[in-house]
Formats: sequence, C-alpha cells, structure tokens
Amino acid sequence: MVEDKRAASQEGASRTDGGEGASATRQDWARRTNAAWTAPLVYGTVRFLVRWVLWPYFRTGTVGRENIPATGPVILAPVHRSNLDSVMLSPLTRRKIRALAKESLFRLPPLGWVIASLGAFPVQRESADRGSMRVARELLTDGNVLLVFPEGTRHDGDAVAELYDGTAWLSAKTQAPVVPVGIAGTGVAMPTGSRFPRPARVQIVVGSMINPPPAKGTRRALTAWTTDLSEALQAAQDGASAQIRN
Repeated sequence: MVEDKRAASQEGASRTDGGEGASATRQDWARRTNAAWTAPLVYGTVRFLVRWVLWPYFRTGTVGRENIPATGPVILAPVHRSNLDSVMLSPLTRRKIRALAKESLFRLPPLGWVIASLGAFPVQRESADRGSMRVARELLTDGNVLLVFPEGTRHDGDAVAELYDGTAWLSAKTQAPVVPVGIAGTGVAMPTGSRFPRPARVQIVVGSMINPPPAKGTRRALTAWTTDLSEALQAAQDGASAQIRN
C-alpha cells in the first residue's frame, strides 16, 4: 500500500503525457470498481477473514483501537515490516481503510479488481506521481481513512527508520489528523521474500491521534512535526514489542 515519498518530488516532478494518461485511466477504473455494488461485499469478506482467521492464527493482540476517529478524515500511519501489515489492520476499525497500491498490481485483472474493490488506487512507485497525491488528497477531503507508510518501504527490526516528509505534507494540505500504529511480529510471520506466512504472535498498538501541522506551515515546521510523528511511532512500536515479550 502507499509508501510515503518526498513532498518535493510529489509536488514538483514532471511526467510525460502518456504516463500521466495511463495512470489516470487506471485510477478512473479503480474509482469505478470501488463504487460498484460488489466492493462492500469484497471488503467485508476480507475483513471478516482477517478478523476470524488471520488474527487467531497469529494470536493477534490489539491496544488503542479507540484512538482511530469514528468520523472525518484521518491518516493511519503504521510502521512497515511485512506485506501482512496492510491487511492485518483492516479489523481495527469499522470504517473502510483506503490506500494507494503499486500500479503493477493492477495489471492482472483478477488481482487488480480485488485490490480496487478493497478501496486501493494505483500509484507509480518508481517515479513522482502527482496524480496519486491528488487522489490521496481527494480521499481525505471526502472524509476517508487513508493508510500511509511514513517510513516508505519495508524495514527490519523495531527501530523506526527515518520518516519521509510526505505524511506531514499530506496532513497539512488536508488538515487530516494522523494516527501512528506500531506492529510487532509481522516481520517474523512473513519476512521479505516469504511466500507464505508462518505462525508467530502479532501485536498491534494504536497510538494517540496527532493533530495536523499548520496548513501553510514552513518546511521547518513540517520537519519538526515529522520528528514528533517519528517519536510517537517509535513509542507505539516499542509498546507492541513489549506486549509480545510479556
């Protein structure tokens, strides 16, 4: 799902018309698929299976689910340790969690249809995709829960990696609060390169909501806000790891 990129690249990089056109076409198709009557059935089925199959399989424990607002736009910002992370978060809230996903995943019609039905939109991972940021802003403006990985790509261990500033930029532009989420155990259950998950205890800790930075804040203000997010995310991750050790 969406991996945070540098705000300068998001807002300023140029793209060829053909690339933008192809991306826009896939995003329009994803939007129509998500609006279809089948989408709630797909999301509900997946969420049910995660809650009653995957969570028991991984002996999943959760803390702080009440910190996710029941209404209004919000950015859900977890650590990223495994491909399991996105799907394991779906039962945390009754609200549908929206996300951006690698555009290559949408090139296989069956898989693309399922991902789009789950509420994801395609993003060009290897280049600055201003269209994806436009979609992200639209989703938040419409009052959705949007999943963003502030660390960018996957990392190992409990130490939170240096955060990109895209989360701060997106939160400032939309005035959506951010909820940090620590996830321990998914890196053991399904590490990078694994095709199938193995039984391992998973713990999820949802931290307290962080108010957005000023809408017209300076780069220094966004950097300071990102530091606060990093500390909150580290605290949530430490809490998740402690739950597993205990």
